[in-house]
Amino acid sequence: MKKWIGGLGCVAVLVLVVLIGGLWVAGSYNGLVSLDQAVRAQWGQVQNQYQRRMDLVPNLVETVKGVANFEKDTYVAVSQARASVGQVTGGALQNAVDDPAAFQRFQQAQSGLSSALSRLMVVVERYPELKANQNFRDLQAQLEGTENRIAQERRMFNEAAQGFNTKRMSFPTVIIANFFGTRFNEKPYFAAQTGAEAAPKVKF
Repeated sequence: MKKWIGGLGCVAVLVLVVLIGGLWVAGSYNGLVSLDQAVRAQWGQVQNQYQRRMDLVPNLVETVKGVANFEKDTYVAVSQARASVGQVTGGALQNAVDDPAAFQRFQQAQSGLSSALSRLMVVVERYPELKANQNFRDLQAQLEGTENRIAQERRMFNEAAQGFNTKRMSFPTVIIANFFGTRFNEKPYFAAQTGAEAAPKVKF
């Protein structure tokens, strides 16, 4: 009888350990899923702001092209940079938060467009008639606001990525993350361009 009670006690302890372990695994997994979704949601916000900038560029280019003697190579460079951004699309863009190489390509393309727009704004300084153009001034104001929103969304993305990475790399959660392979890859971060600590200046 005592052996039977002792055996039953051992089984109960074993079941309790398995139950606790199962709850811990489920909790860790669900926590990672929640943080992963937060990163993806913030990535969507980053893309929205970059798309807003992309949509402004054609109108901006058409406006500056209308000014006599405006440097053709300047707005051509902007158009080419925009085209390069457009090539980073599809599945690669959607999976960029899990693929550091795709994320890097996206960031490089966007940095190229930022640089081209900065050069455009510098050249505009030599054209008072363009600076006086109401359409151009409206586009410039929209671009400036978009650049500010891009900087904010990038910062918020980095915060979400840091929250995920901290949880993912913490022990013992890292065991669960590694068990699921690439499902919970470490998230990349946005980094400032070399020598650039702020969004491109577009004020006149």
